[in-house]
Amino acid sequence: MNKLWIAALLLLMNTYSGFSNNTPRPEYPRPQFERAEWINLNGTWTFQFDFGNSGKDRQLQQSERFAQNITVPFCPESKLSGVEHTDFINQMWYQKQISVPANWDGKKIFLNFGAVDYQAEIFIDGQFIGRHFGGSSSFSIDLTRFVKPGQNHNLIVFVKDDQRSGLQTIGKQCNNFQSGGCSYTRVTGIWQTVWLEAVAPAGLKTAVIRPDIDQKQLIIEPEFYNESNGTLEVTLMDGQKAVGKKTVTCANSATIVLPIKNMKLWTPETPYLYDIIYRVKDVQGNLIDEVKSYAGMRKVHTANGLFYLNNEPYYQRLVLDQGYYPEGIWTAPTDEALKHDIQLGKEAGFNGARLHQKVFEERYFYWADKLGYITWGESASWGADVNNELAVRNFIGEWSEVVVRDRNHPSLVTWTPFNETWGGGPDTYVRLIQDIYHITKAIDPTRPVNDASGDNHVLTDIWSVHNYTQEKEKLIDELKMVEGQEPYRNARDKKYLAVYEGQPYMLDEFGGIGWMAAKDRNNSWGYGGMPADEEAFYERLEGQIDALIASKHVCGFCYTQLTDVEQEKNGVYYYDRRPKMDMKRIKAIFEKIPSRPAK
Repeated sequence: MNKLWIAALLLLMNTYSGFSNNTPRPEYPRPQFERAEWINLNGTWTFQFDFGNSGKDRQLQQSERFAQNITVPFCPESKLSGVEHTDFINQMWYQKQISVPANWDGKKIFLNFGAVDYQAEIFIDGQFIGRHFGGSSSFSIDLTRFVKPGQNHNLIVFVKDDQRSGLQTIGKQCNNFQSGGCSYTRVTGIWQTVWLEAVAPAGLKTAVIRPDIDQKQLIIEPEFYNESNGTLEVTLMDGQKAVGKKTVTCANSATIVLPIKNMKLWTPETPYLYDIIYRVKDVQGNLIDEVKSYAGMRKVHTANGLFYLNNEPYYQRLVLDQGYYPEGIWTAPTDEALKHDIQLGKEAGFNGARLHQKVFEERYFYWADKLGYITWGESASWGADVNNELAVRNFIGEWSEVVVRDRNHPSLVTWTPFNETWGGGPDTYVRLIQDIYHITKAIDPTRPVNDASGDNHVLTDIWSVHNYTQEKEKLIDELKMVEGQEPYRNARDKKYLAVYEGQPYMLDEFGGIGWMAAKDRNNSWGYGGMPADEEAFYERLEGQIDALIASKHVCGFCYTQLTDVEQEKNGVYYYDRRPKMDMKRIKAIFEKIPSRPAK
């Protein structure tokens, strides 16, 4: 580890609170559905690699401990895990002793995983209890039948991660030994928080939040672990003041409508959030479950070639954020680091981010909700062969879980299931895109779907294109809209694809101007060659923004990118989050395009 990274890590550990109690990432991982009774399982686990895939033959699921230690939730490839094994890991085993509190007797006990890449099998005291497929989606395992309150139990997690198989999503993880191009260090196994949680058998399982600003009301659709004759009391809070309350029977058919007077809208400029308290009571009126949540009153939709926020046109100045960290790879070292990345984006003049080829953890969306930062949710779709039926099956399951998990966050305004997906005909790619579009809309009809960023559109609400042309006049020429002609697009084979029908036209990748130290120029890259000096950088960047200003039909952009990532050095910040340039000047250039048109 070089001196720069050591200094950066020490700064993070001293500045951020995440390591203060010796438990990494101690904060509650699901901030929009928070309970008081939970146990964070992050910290020291034991582990063993299983390169020969012989662990089950050797009965490793019965092991009481393994020889090596790892710090969860950091993947074994990362420095923060304490392992830093960066070669391929197709199988590995984790072990931890867990203690179930005696006062959890009579409750449902869940083992929750933020994410495990890619397939996880769970064993308690040597007994198999469940499995999950999907490297980016959160999941829960019901332990109630397998553990006893007041006792200790042995938890084993077996992980498979065959990222070269073509059957799973991997995002930007490199399929070669060393990182190269726009692919980076791999991620295996547990990479988000693991926790235990106690819930009443008739407790609240989930709640879908639907802000309806046109009717000035908030609609909530609850789901229970077990429907009962008890009641659910929902209280809406405006600061310390209750501004809405309704009680319904604990039925999955219940719909709660809370009128809101003097409604405060959520925007990036005014990110107001209403708190929500859910209280489940039994037939005697005893409180058996309480969940804290929040909601933002906002609406997004597309019409007339524009993107609308709260029924007004809104220009999206997005930045590409890949969510990589020098010490944690896919896992932020602290909760404060997630917050800090959003603050960096805002300080550079962006009003949001396209979260690229990675499903970000829920606490990122929490900070985006709190700070006012619009986001596009994207899968880690690269690596999954769209022509393979099992790969498609895996993708549909994982993506569906992602949409369900994140659909209540006001900051999330667009779903982007795929990125630059090429190579498929009507029976494979086209069918997959159509299915994913309709599944996404069935789960969440409130947001536009950008079916495949970088074109190859089949069925889409947003017409996104990628263009890394560096020269202003050439970019203007390529983006111009001529009546009767199809606009610029990236499609490699239009035979089976959609034609442009007036959707909002967005340049959701451009720029990528490289800037790096002289010592890095032999093994690093950016788009268009590096400018001669800092002034040339500003001039090229401003020329590209001026090209977008001249392209009146373009209603949003996404600049590549927020930070450098390993060898790809085209961020506006370095990989360790230091600014490269005069950020006030950078901010002024991006903000030449206002979020809202002048009235």
